[in-house]
Amino acid sequence: MRIISSAVGMQKLARFWQRQGVRVGFVPTMGYLHAGHLSLVRAARKHVGKSGRVVVSIYVNPTQFGPAEDLASYPRDLKRDLQLCRAAGVDVVFTPGDAEMYLGKAEGNYSTYIIEEKLSQSMEGVTRPAHFRGVTTVVAKLFHLVLPAVAVFGQKDFQQAAIIRRMVADLNFPVKIIVAPTLREGDGLAMSSRNKYLDAEQRSQAVILFHALQAAKAAVARQSISAARLKSDLKEFFTAAPQARLDYVEFFDPETLEPVAEVKPGTQMALAVFVGKTRLIDNGRL
Repeated sequence: MRIISSAVGMQKLARFWQRQGVRVGFVPTMGYLHAGHLSLVRAARKHVGKSGRVVVSIYVNPTQFGPAEDLASYPRDLKRDLQLCRAAGVDVVFTPGDAEMYLGKAEGNYSTYIIEEKLSQSMEGVTRPAHFRGVTTVVAKLFHLVLPAVAVFGQKDFQQAAIIRRMVADLNFPVKIIVAPTLREGDGLAMSSRNKYLDAEQRSQAVILFHALQAAKAAVARQSISAARLKSDLKEFFTAAPQARLDYVEFFDPETLEPVAEVKPGTQMALAVFVGKTRLIDNGRL
C-alpha cells in the first residue's frame, strides 16, 4: 500500500494508471475510519475488480465546516486509519494537507468554489449554509487528482450523495457514483466518526434517531399521514430522550429532494439531532 500526500504526486500516478487502462475506485473520507468506511472500500473493490486500484483519501476538509463547528476537534488517528486501509486491501491512501488542497487560501489567493443551487437548499443546507459548497469543491478537486472511474459514498449522507450525483451529471465528470447502504451498530445507531464524542449516557440515547425512523415507518405502513402531523408526533417522540434535541426532520421525494405534504411508503425521511453537543444525522426510505 502506498501513502501519497502530494496532490501532484497523486495526479501523476492517476494519469499513469489512466494511460495503462487501469480502473480506479475511490472512497473519499475525513478519516477516523470505522466499519462503515471499510464497507465502501469493499464496494469500490467490487466495481473495479482485482486488476483495478482502490484509493482512499483521508482529509478533514476545512471548507465544509462552519465557524462554530468541530473542525479543530474532529477525531483523527492516521496511524490507525492506515492500518485499517492496509488490512482492507487499499492500494493507495491519499493524505493531502490544506496547503496541497487550497494553495494560498491562508493568504486570500484561493477563490474558486463549486456551488450546487437546488438540492443543497434544504435540510443540511439550511442548518449548515456553507457546508455543501465545501463538499462539492473538495470532491471535485479530489476527482481531478484521483481520476476515478467509480467513487463510493455512504447512504447515511443521503443529501450529500444526491448533490454529488447532480454535480457529476451537470459538469460531465466521467465518474460513476455508487451509494452504499448505511452500516449500523447492533442497536441501530448509524456508524459515524462523531459517535466517538458521545459519553455512555448520550450513546444510549443516540439510538433514538433509529427508533424515530422505525416509528415513522410503522406509522406510514398503516396509512398515509400528513407531513405536518408526523413531524409533530416525532417532536413529541424525542421528549423520551432528554439529551437529544431535534434539529430537523424532513420528508421528501428521494429523487428530487422536494418536500412532500403527504407521507406514504417510498417517501424519504431525514433527520438531524443534537445529542448533548454532538450533531448526528440519519435517513431512511419509509
